[in-house]
Amino acid sequence: ADKRATDAKALSDKQGAKADMEGDLEVKSAEKKSSEKELVATGKYISSLHSQCDWLIQYYDVRKEARTDETDALEKAVGILRGADDFEFALLQLDTSHARARKFLSRQHAA
Repeated sequence: ADKRATDAKALSDKQGAKADMEGDLEVKSAEKKSSEKELVATGKYISSLHSQCDWLIQYYDVRKEARTDETDALEKAVGILRGADDFEFALLQLDTSHARARKFLSRQHAA
């Protein structure tokens, strides 16, 4: 009779432990799913950052040249406004800079 009582108590304890472990398993499974979704979202975000960096690197030289051209054009415009002697030459250079800017913008729009 004592053996039977001991076995019944052991069985009860084991069933309780099993129920606790099954509950923990469900919680851990839910956490895993959540973590996997977060991992996928993070991967997509990193991928988008990577493509933005690729674009910046790819067009760095073009953008640098456009900035340089714009700076030169502004300096020439200031010279014209101050009454520079080579007025016609400055206007010709401005027209060339505008053509480069239009070319740059059309490249950006195509990409």
